[in-house]
Amino acid sequence: LAGAGTQTAGLAMGGETGSLQAATEEYDGATWAAGGNLGTARNALAGCGLQTAGLAFSGYTTANTAVTESYNGTSWSPGGNMATARRTLAGCGTQTAGLGFGGYTTTRVTSTEEYDGSVWTAGGSLPTAKRSLAGCGTQTAGLSFGGNTPTIVGTTEEYDGSAWTAGGTLNIARDNFA
Repeated sequence: LAGAGTQTAGLAMGGETGSLQAATEEYDGATWAAGGNLGTARNALAGCGLQTAGLAFSGYTTANTAVTESYNGTSWSPGGNMATARRTLAGCGTQTAGLGFGGYTTTRVTSTEEYDGSVWTAGGSLPTAKRSLAGCGTQTAGLSFGGNTPTIVGTTEEYDGSAWTAGGTLNIARDNFA
């Protein structure tokens, strides 16, 4: 399951209920309602953006995927694929300035990719390869925290648009959160 949006205009997409999901739900500050389905059902994906300008990328189908989809508040449309197919990555930013980082291919990765609304390009690498991490912020002021290296960690890294640097440590090391 991935998410995006704000407190009164949230977006949840994908996930798993025993089978992979393409469902999207929109939150208005009080209740959830069905939105348009993803084109590719998957779990372990990342998301960013707003309810009316969302982004869903990578994840797991029957294998890691690099698929990117853009949401306009009603329906999803294909976007440019990530260079590295992966799952359990984190994301932040907007639909036209997104950031995807970390994750798992056949091993944990350090790679970061930046999205301009149509194409992903390489960004600065995380200092440590990790999966099942969380992220927030923007493409030029991003935050990566927690994850699995394979031990569960509480490390934090800050992204300035080109490089990651160490930040403060979480009080409790953890992974698989958002």
